[in-house]
Amino acid sequence: MIARVWKGKTKIKHSEAYTKVIIERDIPDYEKTKGFVKLTFLKRSDNQFTYFKLITFWKDLEVIKNFIGPDLVKAVSYKEDDKYLVDFPGNVMHYEVFAE
Repeated sequence: MIARVWKGKTKIKHSEAYTKVIIERDIPDYEKTKGFVKLTFLKRSDNQFTYFKLITFWKDLEVIKNFIGPDLVKAVSYKEDDKYLVDFPGNVMHYEVFAE
């Protein structure tokens, strides 16, 4: 199993709106992909920003290619993200899950 890790941040004023977008748009998009196992979305805030971290779990790298395409380190981006994210991190990290 492969874990794919993405992180991003919004201004505090966009935190709730972006959380709603994640729940309504992103999560269903991941869940409809064959070979997707599960996900964990995390967030925390300080005085200026809300930081998001997404960990998705996939059967293998081939499944991820079916979701994102051949560039495995490319982050998934949606048109609306530009109005919420302070800086869009274009890359993700992959880890082999060896124990749970």
